[in-house]
Amino acid sequence: MTDTQNPYQSPQAELTHEATGLPLAARGSRLGAALIDGMILLCVTLPISYLLGLYDGIMEGTQPGFGQQALGSLVGIVVFLAINGHFLKNYGQTVGKRILKLAIVDLQGNKPEWITMYLKRYLLWGLVAYIPIIGGLVLLANYLFIFREDRRCLHDLTAGTRVVQLPN
Repeated sequence: MTDTQNPYQSPQAELTHEATGLPLAARGSRLGAALIDGMILLCVTLPISYLLGLYDGIMEGTQPGFGQQALGSLVGIVVFLAINGHFLKNYGQTVGKRILKLAIVDLQGNKPEWITMYLKRYLLWGLVAYIPIIGGLVLLANYLFIFREDRRCLHDLTAGTRVVQLPN
């Protein structure tokens, strides 16, 4: 009996993830956008954090206290929203995604509600990083989900989003 005649085989329908006709963003493009965003945030937050005294104890080898860590997180959130808030709200993009012509869309291909997207895609997963011991492992799993067929990381799954390539 051949596979085409086997009544017990799994369905062989073609699956599509492109409700809008826009192709899914390439993994390399998503990585590039994340690197661009990270470099921009680093260039802005490092001087601010230094001026706020968040790095004073590093030379003595002391661990920053909870207050310093909380202040550093708050600085990161404010800087991220100051740089990307306009683009996320109006276009479903961060600066890196805008440069590389990528966009975050919901599963129907529409621009998602920006506050919900920010809370589920960025803030939630930023907080996961602070969970002792397992936070880093959970974030690693989050990023490794990009190798699924639909290229959706865990942060995409929790926010109900996907990243698409925009036409030139």
